[in-house]
Amino acid sequence: MPISVKQASEKWGISDRRVRTLCVKGKIDGAYRNGGVWCIPDDAQKPADGRIKTKESLIELIEQKKAKLDSCRPLTEGEVQRLYDDFMVEYTYNSNAIEGNTLTLRETDMVLRGLTIDQKPLKDHMEAVGHKEAFYYVCDLVKEKAELTQNVVKQIHSLVLADKPQDRGVYRKVPVRIIGASHTPVQPYMIEPKMQELLCDFKEDKRNIAEKIAYFHIQFESVHPFIDGNGRTGRLLVNLELMKEGYPPVDIKFTDRKRYYDAFESYHVKKDLSAMTKLFAEYINARLDEYLQILE
Repeated sequence: MPISVKQASEKWGISDRRVRTLCVKGKIDGAYRNGGVWCIPDDAQKPADGRIKTKESLIELIEQKKAKLDSCRPLTEGEVQRLYDDFMVEYTYNSNAIEGNTLTLRETDMVLRGLTIDQKPLKDHMEAVGHKEAFYYVCDLVKEKAELTQNVVKQIHSLVLADKPQDRGVYRKVPVRIIGASHTPVQPYMIEPKMQELLCDFKEDKRNIAEKIAYFHIQFESVHPFIDGNGRTGRLLVNLELMKEGYPPVDIKFTDRKRYYDAFESYHVKKDLSAMTKLFAEYINARLDEYLQILE
């Protein structure tokens, strides 16, 4: 006699929704739909779950892949430069697009090659060029294994904010709020001490790489030290620290922006770091796969 989705979920210890998904994908032998209801054979076996189930298992996988990547080193300077060059255009496009830049990926590539796009604002052109220069400055910092300091943060921001010379590398002097967000950034007089505290805490943080950068990124954006360019600067800082640790840089996609914003909100409302940690972990894992595929 067949059992219901609810009975199967209780029997296998998974959600009703997951059982329905498995039925739709044909993963449960003998399951059939009777009208709008799924019927599952009572002797059906719980399908093996090929998904990465937990943050811990994904972190473990990342560490294994990182060790494998380390075994492929050292790379020549030319090889490293080629990997960075291939990454930079799409990264510049996505990071700027998240903040409202209207250049397409193709247009971003053209601008970075020195061309001008008709009917696109000068600001968008300058943002693309500024982000490119900031990324290559980060690459130089990685070579030097430069310590993350407030001065480094300001220098990166100064390159990012190419279109606003008076605000480049300068902490804001006015209060701000982020429209639609539950969190209010700190008052201007608190920026410098909060940034120093954040950088010290990051240096002492012993958590895995995904949790560490997730927490740092949320806290940096929470301080919101600059009047503009905080998101782009924050994502460059994440890549600075990833690359210093031997990981490939990551590129949060424009198409993932809602999930990215929701991860901030999840932390500010519930103090739940897992959404941002998972987001970064998935991106790191995918980038490790790309590097390993190229190098092997």
